[in-house]
Amino acid sequence: MPPIQQPPYLRIAAALQRRMADGELRPGDRLPSTRQLAREWKVAMATATKALTTLRHAGWIVAHARSGTVVATKTSAARIRRPSSVDTDQQLTRECVVQAAIGIADREGLHAMSMRGVAAKLGVASMSPYRFVDSKDALILLMTDAAFAEFKPPARSKSNWREQLTRSARVLWALYNKHPWLANVHALTRPLLLPHLMAHAEAMLAVLAACRLDAATTMRLHILLYSYVHGLAIHIERETQAAASTGLSEEAWMDTQAEAFAQLVASSRYPAFARVIGHFEDGYDLRLDELFESGLATLLDGFAKTIEAV
Repeated sequence: MPPIQQPPYLRIAAALQRRMADGELRPGDRLPSTRQLAREWKVAMATATKALTTLRHAGWIVAHARSGTVVATKTSAARIRRPSSVDTDQQLTRECVVQAAIGIADREGLHAMSMRGVAAKLGVASMSPYRFVDSKDALILLMTDAAFAEFKPPARSKSNWREQLTRSARVLWALYNKHPWLANVHALTRPLLLPHLMAHAEAMLAVLAACRLDAATTMRLHILLYSYVHGLAIHIERETQAAASTGLSEEAWMDTQAEAFAQLVASSRYPAFARVIGHFEDGYDLRLDELFESGLATLLDGFAKTIEAV
């Protein structure tokens, strides 16, 4: 009796799993896209997507909004700082409440964080957190200040203004990547005057002030740099929410749009778009980390014209 053949998606999943087990694909490495797998294995896009979905459900890979689908990593227990419970209400502190709330927001988004949920996470009575904070809005302010405290602004150095501002922007970008909900806490027109957030603003303003700009120009450039990082970071959590609501990774969702996308390109209504997109053999992969670095360099090129004119 001939052996039973595995379905194609299982063969693809098994081959990728072997590459991960052998160390050819290491934790954090990006996997081939569904388009690349479909072409390599000569299967339909849906089959390639199913292979990646199988590995994701088994915990071998994870989908990230910024870097696509990558090999999963194991988080060391020593690095987990969020408290999950306290023994009694008497041991409860404001820091416990704030850190538990941050943990919920990191995993599920700010919309999922509630006072009752924080109490449940800590294993205390539902009203206990109110001993330390009056409301959810007040708790969000404490969470925000605590999150900004985790990443210190770069120390002043003898390097030029561009290198210093680049470091400051990268620190903020790392902060928003760790806590995506932060970008949705406030509007640019209504700044939060929180101590640890102000420390980052102070670092940027000090660098710009040293360039001998007038006060209005200094403030405008500072706001532009901060709003660039903040504006791009908003899409980190939005992609996470979209993946949760649809059950599809960014890449898988794009695959579902392939037919409509092809019709759009072939319609001849958007020739410039079709010409540009035609240069990408496997389609254009929008990676937020790469876009951040490219946009930051372009923005600082503009700053240079203003600063050098002084």
